[in-house]
Amino acid sequence: MMKTLLVRGMLAGLIAGVLAFGFAYAFGEPSVNAAIGLEEPGGHAHSHDTGTAPSADAHEEELVPRDVQSTAGLLTGVLVYGVAIGGLLSLAFAFAQGRLGSLRPRVTALLLTSGAFAVVFLVPFLKYPANPPAVGQAGTIGARTELYFGFVAVSLLVGIFATVSGRKLAGRFGAWNGFLLAAAGYLAVIGVVAWLLPAVDEVPAGFPASTLWSFRTASVGTQVTLWLALGLTFGVFAEKALTRKTAVAA
Repeated sequence: MMKTLLVRGMLAGLIAGVLAFGFAYAFGEPSVNAAIGLEEPGGHAHSHDTGTAPSADAHEEELVPRDVQSTAGLLTGVLVYGVAIGGLLSLAFAFAQGRLGSLRPRVTALLLTSGAFAVVFLVPFLKYPANPPAVGQAGTIGARTELYFGFVAVSLLVGIFATVSGRKLAGRFGAWNGFLLAAAGYLAVIGVVAWLLPAVDEVPAGFPASTLWSFRTASVGTQVTLWLALGLTFGVFAEKALTRKTAVAA
């Protein structure tokens, strides 16, 4: 059964990745192209480090053409990401199913994906939102990447601890009260961590707010599409697999 769930989780991730690619291409790429246009000669963006127009070296020919980046490159990245989290979801589902009460597999899958979406993407995004091209200093990309993924790791660890604690609290105070206490504990701890971590604001003064807003909303929409499609699709697959197993056992 574990192998069956793993395969179905990866397949669900593949389907979710295709849908997320469609959303990202339709709603995200226009804002990316607009941001790239600001980096071109004659654009309005300026180097955040010196306040001068980007040098000619910044416009050297790209190793991967832009049309490949926005199509095959984007599709490959989203599919790999979708398959990976689909496999991880199947492992988490195999552990959680039956331990969260008498919930249907579809409900368990949706609960897991909703929690993972919040812990892995939404909370870190609120602290360190995604930025389009022409935003951010080249010299700080390493530090910014470490801060973001470090916050993701902390959020995930705190989320796991809150989930385990919530199960214990549910035995004493009831399922709903246990959930509220665990959620409050997670928010309190992650709020302190977010307050302690340094803020990052490298948006140039003249960068169009509408382009920044469009890019960030498209980033959130892509993730919502991916996680929602993953939860719904894997829930159907898992329920069919478990129903078939029950029927065979009977």
